[in-house]
Amino acid sequence: MEPNIEPAIDEWHTSVNDGDLKRAANAVGDPIVVLGPKGVGPITPEQFADWVERSGIRMIPRSWHPIGGRLMVVEQDATWPESKSPTRVATIFRVADGKVTAALRLPDLRSALDLAYLCREMAATE
Repeated sequence: MEPNIEPAIDEWHTSVNDGDLKRAANAVGDPIVVLGPKGVGPITPEQFADWVERSGIRMIPRSWHPIGGRLMVVEQDATWPESKSPTRVATIFRVADGKVTAALRLPDLRSALDLAYLCREMAATE
């Protein structure tokens, strides 16, 4: 397992939840691959910080599920400024060199775990 996987994901959550744009940009790789309701693809750390500011999202970790050495699925309660109550989501995180290099948000834990296992198996057969 990547030695800094949990601290890197903790830093990601802290910077996002605090709305700390500089810290958020420093918490991620260049690029970071993202997946969410508005699309998928690689973005720069600056674009990630812009997303943190625009979305106003806050994500409270609820359960952690290691998937191999560099992947972790984290089930979270997500809120946005207009939220009346939290929405349960799950994010697949990939970490390298102490930074989050992918954050793939899915609507539920089962779909995140399924995709994470598939990603792990694809990487193992390269």
